Amino acid sequence: MSQWDMNNDIERVLYSAEDIAAAAKRIGEELARDYEGRTPIILSVLKGAALWTVDVMRHMQYSEVEFINVSSYNGGVASSGEVKLVTDITSDIKGRDIIIMEDIVDTGRSLRFMLDMLMERGAKSVKVASLLDKKDGRVVEANVDYIGFDVPKEFVVGYGLDYKDLYRNLPYVGVLKLEVYAPEHQDVVDITPEH
Repeated sequence: MSQWDMNNDIERVLYSAEDIAAAAKRIGEELARDYEGRTPIILSVLKGAALWTVDVMRHMQYSEVEFINVSSYNGGVASSGEVKLVTDITSDIKGRDIIIMEDIVDTGRSLRFMLDMLMERGAKSVKVASLLDKKDGRVVEANVDYIGFDVPKEFVVGYGLDYKDLYRNLPYVGVLKLEVYAPEHQDVVDITPEH
């Protein structure tokens, strides 16, 4: 067994597995009511929203699933500001209701990119269901319609959220210790990287 336990890299847990399960149930049931009699396309944003998507969908009725991957991080902790479409959807979405499933909305750049793209392609409606909404990080206008939790401006990992592709498998969302992602800035208080 490895000497390294990623739980030791977490400063504190913000949302437990039980908290997340309750939020997924709440939002899934809201979506089931709001889309009753319709078959929306659930658009899961890779890689981070995969777990959230599955857990929310368990509380819904009919829906289709698509995946999209956009990036503005390039593996770091701060957004580059430029959004790239890495993996596109395959379905024709013209005239369809779309629900974007996000793990976290921070700057809003990636979400704004997807909202504009989907509307340009003729979506009937586009709503957003995000596990986390970091409103303090917003630099462009991007609204979240269904929110699991409002999250403070800290660097969080777990339950799909990563740092250098690690920590996604933690069952909770926690704050990553500063020395893990910025060891040269351990004594600096205001290091709050974008997600």
